[in-house]
Amino acid sequence: MNQDDPTDAQLSIGAFSRRSRLSPKALRLYDERGVLAPADVDPYNGYRRYRESQLKTARLIAMLRRLEMPLSLVVRVVNAPDPEAAEILASFWATVERRVAGQRQLVEHLRNGMLSEKEIFTMYTIEEREVPEQLVLVEQRHVLAADLPQFIADAMSRLIGAAAEVGGQQGPAFVVYHGEVNEDSDGPVEVCIPIDAQRGAGATATKRVEPVHRESFTRITKAQVEFPQILSAYDAVMQWLEAANTPITGAPREIYFVDFSEAAATDEVCDIAFPIS
Repeated sequence: MNQDDPTDAQLSIGAFSRRSRLSPKALRLYDERGVLAPADVDPYNGYRRYRESQLKTARLIAMLRRLEMPLSLVVRVVNAPDPEAAEILASFWATVERRVAGQRQLVEHLRNGMLSEKEIFTMYTIEEREVPEQLVLVEQRHVLAADLPQFIADAMSRLIGAAAEVGGQQGPAFVVYHGEVNEDSDGPVEVCIPIDAQRGAGATATKRVEPVHRESFTRITKAQVEFPQILSAYDAVMQWLEAANTPITGAPREIYFVDFSEAAATDEVCDIAFPIS
């Protein structure tokens, strides 16, 4: 903006407000927050004047705020070159879409919980099986729901690397939830990679024996693994067990039998299982 440009007319705050579709109150706030400063402020009465060339920025701010973009991000977009600003906007909107998708799934989960138990059961096939004793490499941590996917991915990568030193992974990876994991509760969560019982003695990572047990489970797709939609599968298995009067004898777990990163949304990737007597 060239303040000496005679074609770049000065506008009163009222005129600028009407043409930018930003209220005078909003303009004062954006000045205070460093988003959009007036071109001139009278030192005696504080009267603000803006340049016509600032209308483009003001209208951009108005549209960004309609997207409910925080002012801290609006400042970054306004001050960044166009390609960088476009990337900031894309990243922000991807975050919004993930949040809305999570909220949509939460609504579906709550809706399912409002249906009868019989209707919930029809959404899932519940089965039982025997699980042999396994030696597993483990990594355990307290983690909230928002950080859970990254922790699982990182822990699995580390443990698979450790398993390679003693013959490699010998069965599906699984994640044991020793406590509730949500926005307020942090588990703990234990990631487990089965290894060869004979060669496993030389493993440097923490290990333990997963005892032989029987379990009830249901199989879900990659799309259904997303939190909180996955909770519907847990509820279905638990309600099925309650209806069958079958005691749960251990912590619930997710058993991943395919490469999650390469699976399509509709691919079956995971079993939700509860050890039972």
